[in-house]
Amino acid sequence: MTCKAGIDLGGTKTEILVLDAQHQPLYRERVATPAQDYKDIVETIGQLVERAESELDVVSRVGIGVPGAISPRSGLLRNANTVCLNDQPLQRDLEIRLQREVRIENDANCFVLSEALGGVAQDYPIVFGVIIGTGTGGGLVVNGKLVNGPHSITGEWGHNPLPWRRDEDGQPDCYCGKTGCIETYLSGPGLMSNYQTRFGESRSSEEIIAAAAEGEANAIAMMESYFDQMARALAHVINIIDPHVIVLGGGMSNIEAIYQNLPQGLASYVFSDYVETPIVRAEHGDASGVFGAAMLWQ
Repeated sequence: MTCKAGIDLGGTKTEILVLDAQHQPLYRERVATPAQDYKDIVETIGQLVERAESELDVVSRVGIGVPGAISPRSGLLRNANTVCLNDQPLQRDLEIRLQREVRIENDANCFVLSEALGGVAQDYPIVFGVIIGTGTGGGLVVNGKLVNGPHSITGEWGHNPLPWRRDEDGQPDCYCGKTGCIETYLSGPGLMSNYQTRFGESRSSEEIIAAAAEGEANAIAMMESYFDQMARALAHVINIIDPHVIVLGGGMSNIEAIYQNLPQGLASYVFSDYVETPIVRAEHGDASGVFGAAMLWQ
């Protein structure tokens, strides 16, 4: 029996999910990512596939969601915030390790594909997916098809500058080599860093969010800025693409107040007399990426 295996290669964890022909899960395993060592990452993925196939007695078609993207010109991975992956022939090395063809896509593309084909956005023609976690990524599906341009960067809204700057202090450095990227404000680490810059106190994103919910003034002010920054950033997406729905995933998407504050915030920035774009949370949660990776073979 041939099955589809999806692998979500993250900065802290690597997960495999094997699906049958009806997209029902047959096997799942999650391990820590050896994020500092490229060769260990390749071997970790190889061992995950071997264990799954041994357990199920199957051969699988393997799809992998990765941070960054494979350059169509060089065949090397680039733009990964797991920096040991950059400039490496990941697809070639995995195909050698697994002795078969593998399909590799950006993790945000896998995320939006999962939600557009079998999740919360499956009834919408144009779906923009957003991951806000340790980084800020995006992907686009139109009429059930993943959109990818000649540079394999479709949806990379997080590495544009934050628009309509207001009360932001300075221009935070981004791992991509530029400053003031949307990612440096909306990611979890970005929220932490900007809180420290603004208030001189080191707190985790979880602590800031919890403090705001409890009525602490500094935390409330920080989160109000955060929601406004997200509205400005996504207004650019709506102005350019005009999606029927925007799906949020990643750890920061679990902030309940986003779904109350963001719709009204968008109205100030979108180039329209009304804004009806639904902002919804991913149905598959942190499993969206691994589902979408398996669906690369659909």
